[in-house]
Amino acid sequence: MARIYNLSSSFVFLANRLHARVLGFSKPATAFIRQTEPRSIGSYPRGLQLKAGNILLAGHLMEAPGLILWDVPPPSLGFLYEAHGFGWLDDLASVGDQEARKIAQVWVQTWIVRFGRGAGPGWMPHSTGRRLIRWIHHGFMILRGAESDSSKLFFQSLGRQTLFLSRRWFATPIGLPRFEALAGLIYAGLTLEGMEEHVRPATSALARECINQIDENGSIPTRNPEELLEVFTLLNWVADALEIAGWTPSRAHLNALKRIAPTLRMLRHKDGSLARFHGGGKGIEGRLDEALAQSGNKKLSISNSAMGFGRLSSGRTSIIIDAAPPPKGRFAPNAHASTLAIELTSGQMPLFVSSGSGARFGQDWERSGRRTESHSTVTISGFSSARFDKRMLCVNNTNEALVGGPDNVPFNFSYEKKSTLFEAGHNGYVSALGLTHVRRLNLSHNGNTLMGEDMLLALEQKDRRLFEIMLDRLGWEGIDYQVRFHIHPDVLLTLDMGGMAVSMKLKNGETWVFRHSSKAELSIQPSNYFDSSRLKPRASNQIVLSHKAIEHASSIRWS
Repeated sequence: MARIYNLSSSFVFLANRLHARVLGFSKPATAFIRQTEPRSIGSYPRGLQLKAGNILLAGHLMEAPGLILWDVPPPSLGFLYEAHGFGWLDDLASVGDQEARKIAQVWVQTWIVRFGRGAGPGWMPHSTGRRLIRWIHHGFMILRGAESDSSKLFFQSLGRQTLFLSRRWFATPIGLPRFEALAGLIYAGLTLEGMEEHVRPATSALARECINQIDENGSIPTRNPEELLEVFTLLNWVADALEIAGWTPSRAHLNALKRIAPTLRMLRHKDGSLARFHGGGKGIEGRLDEALAQSGNKKLSISNSAMGFGRLSSGRTSIIIDAAPPPKGRFAPNAHASTLAIELTSGQMPLFVSSGSGARFGQDWERSGRRTESHSTVTISGFSSARFDKRMLCVNNTNEALVGGPDNVPFNFSYEKKSTLFEAGHNGYVSALGLTHVRRLNLSHNGNTLMGEDMLLALEQKDRRLFEIMLDRLGWEGIDYQVRFHIHPDVLLTLDMGGMAVSMKLKNGETWVFRHSSKAELSIQPSNYFDSSRLKPRASNQIVLSHKAIEHASSIRWS
């Protein structure tokens, strides 16, 4: 794939490198004036794997027992960026024994020697902010038993990275990267000797970002639920660090936390996981509930929608629907063609899912996870509700840009005596086929029954003409379409009633039964489920209802 460069991004890269190299000869910090409590949560199993020499970064597993991380040949740029961000330090800290501590110390000290004066790919503001937070969080582990020369080098490197951030934080892309850069700068200013002068300008800049990037409904433009959680977590950490140091977080900072909390609760399934759309996963185990508890904000959303998602919830059942146009432009490096896709969770058990983000498993899997076919919604053979253009790559990202797709997604909730009804439509197929996808979902008040109807409609006269032209090209055999329901890999599927129904048995013994009343053909087909805690994508299944659109109105009902 050809990569698109521009003068501004090349200039930013060179400016970052120049500042990093110049500051590589400074000797600014000598000690902690205070040390924050470790907040970043690591994975104990991944920490054990690191001890065994199995390094899993950006979807690549490198078996390198006895090797220092920086001696491992990087299989991709993503691997390098994750390595230099030091998120793996959380995993080693979660193990916390002498061997894990020794590995952390050697890898940190080796990084300082090889890259501490401005070399390597880690000198980007957001990577530096992420790295500073981890070094400060786990400073006690890194310094425990270390010789005085090693400690001196450690603090000098912390100081150099702080000065780099103070000069370059603004050069990172808006969104989560900029929050990471400013959070790292504030952390360093509060904890490192001689760095206090950076706290006030950094908190003022953070306040501006809270106002500009988090809207009045607690939403961010990327519509990525996990990214919203990461922003919320960083703002929580920084607020606590400021208060412990005797500072008062800005009003804009605290108001952003108040706005985000209800939105995250609306995007939270019954099992504590987040909806998996637009590049986001379910979130690190426990992080969502911990972040909400830490914020002290118990406010619930008064609406059934937030950040372009709708929610149906009754009894043990939660359903989250992507009910808005996908992000576009600079906010869409990970956007999915997932309009009107649903996820359904029963208690602690996910049932209907999205394949999720395949980013950890390489570019091909990432592209697959973004397609309409990887979501529980209607697909039309040979078409997508939004397209990806290989000629247009997102700025500061190698991902294909999202083009076309729905720009009108009206929806409505209504409340009946024994159920709640959600109705919505999108025009993602109108320009190519003249067809509007309309979806109706009706959830009973006890949460035990979901009834749905998916329609493809040629609504306007010009849409009907386009639809008929497409039919004529196909010899009036009809346009193939499918209603897909991707199933979590822990669910056992069995065809029943002569192929007219599917029993779905959850791990807790609960059984749901899928039925349909239409001329569509029901089948069980293979699928993939992207779980960032696994080494490979998990094999799963999907229920598919296949039919042909021959008339101006086609409909499939299911329950």
